[in-house]
Amino acid sequence: MKCCGIDALTGEAVELCAEAGVITSVEPLLERPASLPWLAPGFIDLQVNGFAGADYCSGETPLEAIEASLQAQFACGTTRLLATVITGSPEGMLAAIRHLARARRELPHGNAIAGIHVEGPFISPEDGPRGAHPREHVRPPDLDEYRRWQEAAEGTIRMVTLSPEWPGSARFIETITGDGVVAAIGHLNATPQQIEDAVRAGARISTHLGNGCHAVLPRHPNYLWHQLAEDRLAASFIVDGIHLGADFLRVALRAKGVERSVLITDAVAPAGCPPGPYRLGEVDVELHPEGKVTLRGLPRLAGSALRMDRGVENLMRIAGLSLQEALTMAARNPARIGRIEHRQRGLQPGERADVIEFDFDPAAKSVRIRRTWLDGQAVWQC
Repeated sequence: MKCCGIDALTGEAVELCAEAGVITSVEPLLERPASLPWLAPGFIDLQVNGFAGADYCSGETPLEAIEASLQAQFACGTTRLLATVITGSPEGMLAAIRHLARARRELPHGNAIAGIHVEGPFISPEDGPRGAHPREHVRPPDLDEYRRWQEAAEGTIRMVTLSPEWPGSARFIETITGDGVVAAIGHLNATPQQIEDAVRAGARISTHLGNGCHAVLPRHPNYLWHQLAEDRLAASFIVDGIHLGADFLRVALRAKGVERSVLITDAVAPAGCPPGPYRLGEVDVELHPEGKVTLRGLPRLAGSALRMDRGVENLMRIAGLSLQEALTMAARNPARIGRIEHRQRGLQPGERADVIEFDFDPAAKSVRIRRTWLDGQAVWQC
């Protein structure tokens, strides 16, 4: 692999070379051509429930559909992702996890699945915080169930989202973080003390902060303020212009700082598809023409139809971030916070050769992906 362009994180014109899936050199260009594309590390999405019609929460999704969904995400600049399984029956969740492990092992580009994110079932049972997760399957943290997940996942559970309001949450968090799993808090109705206990136990990120909440909260204290004020917690954000208002997003990013903020899509199967009815695990959802995904027949949001390149654009347009800041939230921060190995230093020798080449219009704040490489292999080209 060899390509030339402007490193979007440094602004330097470079020639990048890679062998055996690893960047071997990044050298400054002695003469800078008049026109160069931009280069950046491929995006990493820590929360993808499905894409392009493929539902990752089902153990019956054809492997071919999962492969097609990965190809569709390559076109959006995503090179690594955590396939996400939401709250369901114990048997249904195990089947989905086992199926994703098989996809990771057998598919031509299964290594794009960096691991599995289990969101629930150890979340708040209350309406509002529970979001679109089915109430009948919400349950308290169970280490034996977690171990069954890891066995089914062939050791690839990388993140678990839970609410610290349950008794025993701190012990659960201590155990999974001891295994190298990222403990995330979300879909919660927790007190400040319960959040504090979770952070002390090892929780390191708030899942889609600002969503999965009550429609009305006390002015103070409340669980949003406490998470925003907790410097030991990073936060992920769904930046589709639907899930979060512009004012909240800007304030939340100021509170966390770009260095503790992560762009996610929380995409579900309808992402990249025409409007209509779809499934999310055991839940019926609908994609509306304006891009909103809701529970079928209800106004409650149920994941998103966002793609990562549009999320990068939205960070610039809605939150006023620079291209460098937006790319940091889409690539370097998720690698660091999600513990994705050999992806945390940007375009540097020794890092994985997951690279995107793109056009950038500063006036329109638009990004157009031209080529995507995964482990130094071209996996998409416009």
